[in-house]
Amino acid sequence: MSAAAPAVTAAPTALRHRRSARRLSKAQLADLRKAFTLAQGIGDDRGYQYWAGIHGLPLPISCKHSSPLFLPWHRAYLYFIEKALQDRVPGVTLPWWNWTRHDTGLPPAYARARVDGKRNPLASSPIQPAGRRDPKEKRTWRAPEDPRWLPSAAEVNGVLDRNPDYFTFQNQLESIHNGIHMWVGGTMGDPSVAAYDPIFWAHHCMIDRLWYLWQLRHPGATLPAPYLDLALPPFAMTVRQTLDVTRLGYDYAASTAAVPGTS
Repeated sequence: MSAAAPAVTAAPTALRHRRSARRLSKAQLADLRKAFTLAQGIGDDRGYQYWAGIHGLPLPISCKHSSPLFLPWHRAYLYFIEKALQDRVPGVTLPWWNWTRHDTGLPPAYARARVDGKRNPLASSPIQPAGRRDPKEKRTWRAPEDPRWLPSAAEVNGVLDRNPDYFTFQNQLESIHNGIHMWVGGTMGDPSVAAYDPIFWAHHCMIDRLWYLWQLRHPGATLPAPYLDLALPPFAMTVRQTLDVTRLGYDYAASTAAVPGTS
C-alpha cells in the first residue's frame, strides 16, 4: 500500500471508532488478530515488517522524537498502518491501551502468548533481519514492570487540563510516552525496534487519543502556523492534514472519550 495523502476536504460519512483494547468484542478481537497475522505474513511493502521498520531499523530512521512534529508524525504513522491492516481485514481499527488502569498492566489481548492453540500475533512479532539489533533477536520480547508504576489517570488529566500551549503539552505527554516504552522494556525499550512489538501501536493509539482529548479541552489550540504545512516524510501528508481525526476517517469511542482512566 502506498503512503498516499488522504482525502481531507470533508469528513467521511461513516467514521470508524477506535476502541479500548479491553473493550473489544470477541469478533473485533478476532478480526484484529487476523489482520495482524496476515500482515505479519507479507514480506513486501504491504506487510507488517515494512511498516514497523519505518520507525527505526532498517535505516534511515524516520520517526520524530523530541521534535515539534512528534504528535503529527505518529498520527500519520498510525493512519497508514491502520489502512494497511484494513487492506487485510476491512473495517478493523487499532485499539488503544489505557495504561492508566493499573489492575493488569498489559491488556490481556496483548499479554497472552497463545490463543486457541496458536501464537498470539498481538503478543509478539518477527523482526526482519535488516531490523535486528542482534542477529539472534528474531522476535520481539517484553519485560514489563510493576503496574503500580504506570501513570495515573489524575496525572494524565493534569497534563491535559493545565497546558493550553501545544508545545508544553506535547513535551509533557512525550515524557509520559517515553516512560511507557521503558516500562514495557525489551523491544519496546529501544526506539529503533519498538514498532515491531504489536503493543507499540496500542500505546501510540493511546497517545493519539490523549492528543485528541486535549484538542477537545482546548478548542483552537494547535501548532503555530509555520508548522502546519510541513511534510511528514515518508508519509504524503502534512501537519495540517493530521489535525482533525474525523477527516482521517476515525474517531474514539464516545462513551470512553471524556476521562482517560475509565476503560
